[in-house]
Amino acid sequence: MTTNRITDGTERAIIENMLDRNRAALIETVRGLSEADARRRLVASLTTPISLLKHAAGAERIWFQRFWAGLEASECDGYSERDEGTFTVTDDETLAGVIAEFERASLRSREIAARFDLDDTKHMPLEGTVSLRWTLLAMIEEFARHAGHGDILREQLDQAAPRA
Repeated sequence: MTTNRITDGTERAIIENMLDRNRAALIETVRGLSEADARRRLVASLTTPISLLKHAAGAERIWFQRFWAGLEASECDGYSERDEGTFTVTDDETLAGVIAEFERASLRSREIAARFDLDDTKHMPLEGTVSLRWTLLAMIEEFARHAGHGDILREQLDQAAPRA
């Protein structure tokens, strides 16, 4: 998905565009990787190219499905606990499938966010009272950070690949 950058418009349009651009940037870090490279662990943590997308899908569900929509974990369309399980990719999952999962979770997040105003607030035990604006900005921060992680992993993978 190509998302053109907007620099003028309503605050909401600019924030949502920035979030969508970071979602797209995260997906771009895995495009063209083999299944093996997508799962290759290059750092000590659970972070792999595919697990970054899996984690991002989990973050979408935690913040929008669980927190803003008020769904229970069993009502969400995938894993939505706040722990390292968001990085877990099973052997039967494919890179294309995890990309599609992240895109579905992102679409659902957009639909849920559309029900609220930027100034609407809810209370969350760990963060306190947060607005939708804060949530959208926190997701921008999260996905930008992980897209950077993905860029570094991709650079390592691309340098390790035999050159033609």
